[in-house]
Amino acid sequence: MEHDHPDRSVRVDVADSCLRGRFSAMASPCELLIDTTDRSEAERLTGIIAAEAWRIEDKFSRYLDGNIIDRINNANGEEVEVDDETAQLIDFSVTLHELSDGAFDVTSGVLRRVWQFDGGDELPSSRSVRDALKYVGWHHVEWCSPFLTMRRGMEIDLGGIGKEYAADRCAGLAREETTAACLINLGGDLVATGPPNNRDSWKVGIESLVSVRGESDRILDLRVGALATSGDARRFILHNEIRYSHIFDPKTGWPVPDAPRSITVAADTCTQAGMLSTLAMLQGAQAEDFLGDQGILFWCNRGAT
Repeated sequence: MEHDHPDRSVRVDVADSCLRGRFSAMASPCELLIDTTDRSEAERLTGIIAAEAWRIEDKFSRYLDGNIIDRINNANGEEVEVDDETAQLIDFSVTLHELSDGAFDVTSGVLRRVWQFDGGDELPSSRSVRDALKYVGWHHVEWCSPFLTMRRGMEIDLGGIGKEYAADRCAGLAREETTAACLINLGGDLVATGPPNNRDSWKVGIESLVSVRGESDRILDLRVGALATSGDARRFILHNEIRYSHIFDPKTGWPVPDAPRSITVAADTCTQAGMLSTLAMLQGAQAEDFLGDQGILFWCNRGAT
């Protein structure tokens, strides 16, 4: 959930037979497609949805000073009491940690101190990775809700679940505020509250791995439910013709080997879809086998280096 002087404006225009609200949040372009011709309704709803996305970004972004994540990460070994919403997200991250046998770890974000996934070819030294690993590991954290204590120098990063959580929260508000069908798109994580009246489904695209203009290489039909995508399209290192993704193995401090380039999962909620796509990426070469065992719809792209 990156943050850099964000544009906090909303815009509404016409898209096919519906209206489209647009805004930016969590370093991503976001859209709200509404099956209506009432522009004032579209503007009102876009404002509500955008405000919720910004609230979650402001509260949980690790890039901002003064929020709950900043307080936790700068507690210097002292106990921090968190609110109910934060506690629920931490509990969810603990569940993912357990389901993945430790591969999903919200303390692994400190590895960004030595890894720069900017599309370049520089790898960190093994020593610097080992030094960073001293601050990685959920087993070093004391968590007894709502109290959390970490070693001095450790950090948590909820970015791996924040955008999907925001998409589900926004969908819930859309259902409360309108009976019109909506499609919420937060940087590629999508939730449909229902199909538009004049069509069977929303048409959504999975972005091409080789596109520089956001083009799609697969179009899907989404009636209701969610899609979430995990991948390394924009964050990677290419060294000696080997591509290193930003998906870490928290036990080694190195990127998960043989992970797909992208995975898209369909599920009832965006949080569930994101959970499964992330857990699958952490499986590396076994990603497809893991997803196949879940009995869900998924699309896996290993692409080319």
